[in-house]
Amino acid sequence: MRREQGPSGGAPRLPVPDGMTAPLGCDAVAVPARFGPVVVPRLPRVGCVYTDGAHWWWIVPSDSDYALPWPAPAHYATGAPLPESARLIHRPEGTLPYTPPIPLYLALCRVIGATPDWSRPISA
Repeated sequence: MRREQGPSGGAPRLPVPDGMTAPLGCDAVAVPARFGPVVVPRLPRVGCVYTDGAHWWWIVPSDSDYALPWPAPAHYATGAPLPESARLIHRPEGTLPYTPPIPLYLALCRVIGATPDWSRPISA
């Protein structure tokens, strides 16, 4: 069972740069711009990153939110919709636009001060 692909609404889909392919589909993770420069050095690989001035948007494979609630103030965007004002600020070498989602999730948790979801105690 897969959810419907693509954004629902008026925002345009995040563009994949020329020469790149997205065989795993595209979703995006947005965080307030102040966190972007702090997150980047914590990642083993940085994929395409866009900014609209207020947020940084990372391309991740589709369904990277499966059983994984991204910590606030991060926002997971299915289908990678983004504001028209967004522009590409980082393009990786190669043909894949993705930032690995688990390292991105852990880096965001660290920077934001959130506990990763799987580290929280389970109540009976």
